[in-house]
Amino acid sequence: MSATTPAQHSDQPGRIMSGEMAEQPAVLRRILDEGAPRIREIAERIAARDPRFVLLTARGTSDNAALYAKYLLEVLLGKACGLTSMSTTTAYGAEQDLTDVLVITVSQSGGSPDLVASTKAAREAGAITLAVTNNPDSPLAAVSEFHIDVLAGPENALPATKTYTAELLALYLFVEGLRGGDGAAAKGLPELAQQILDRGDEVKQLAGRYRFAERMVITSRGYGYPTAKEAALKLMETSYIPALSYSGADLLHGPLAMVDNISPVIAIVTEGKGGQALQPVLERLRGRGADLVVIGAQSEVDRASAGFALPTEGVAEEVQPILEILPLQLLAYEVTIARGQDPDAPRALAKVTETR
Repeated sequence: MSATTPAQHSDQPGRIMSGEMAEQPAVLRRILDEGAPRIREIAERIAARDPRFVLLTARGTSDNAALYAKYLLEVLLGKACGLTSMSTTTAYGAEQDLTDVLVITVSQSGGSPDLVASTKAAREAGAITLAVTNNPDSPLAAVSEFHIDVLAGPENALPATKTYTAELLALYLFVEGLRGGDGAAAKGLPELAQQILDRGDEVKQLAGRYRFAERMVITSRGYGYPTAKEAALKLMETSYIPALSYSGADLLHGPLAMVDNISPVIAIVTEGKGGQALQPVLERLRGRGADLVVIGAQSEVDRASAGFALPTEGVAEEVQPILEILPLQLLAYEVTIARGQDPDAPRALAKVTETR
């Protein structure tokens, strides 16, 4: 472990989350080396059936990974895609005709009853079902026609970190397989991820800005939007700071009014079309004197109050979210430690959330 990665002493709060964050470069490498052939095989088998539509089903952190997959499917594949409302099946008993529809269910544990029930119902309604989990022996994997193991290894901290980035990479490789791509854009991610995690001291300094924050706003556009949602979730579940995530476009439609010169705002500026679309939002935030921190290219960081420059030069926009979330995971960890709390065990949460 790098000296700048949060330490892992047995009596230190957050040591489990810290250790699992540090595993991410190795997990990404494992997926590329061991998981990619199986993912490609599954993608080719599903592509041969030419699904007419895609539905994504998930909860919590995995829901943000599913949203990332929605961008991939719509942008790279041109495939119509939606996010499932599970209660239409599990609470209302609605019956749908899902013939030739691909239903992708994303879940770290694969154990939530509503995910299992809705996936089972989808398969019975004619869908092609794919489970993406960290547990090949899970009930969700058992009821799905196809299964992708994200190979993250046991995750014991309540806040999901390594399983999230593993899901992102697995979903990217799957979509690449659907369109006959080789996934080359992901090849350098393990090394770049390690570079980011080695800069933990920078994030620790940044965390001091938020020790006494009463609320935060996190925004992005395009591929960065799922990162904004996941960062907000990590901050809320570890530090208990109300963190509101908005697409930059939605932020301008009303919520901008709550931003003033003492409002902490984090903008994830993906290098590419998403970052370009966010520029008018950044100008409005600067105009309101917001305490703006940028996660993105060095040129964007230089224009903000502070930030964290990502090594994204030459990195395809569609895989940048796998890197973008890493400093934000570290930030959630450091803010929580600074506030005297234990990020390993957020109050009122369980590792497997059994929604129905």
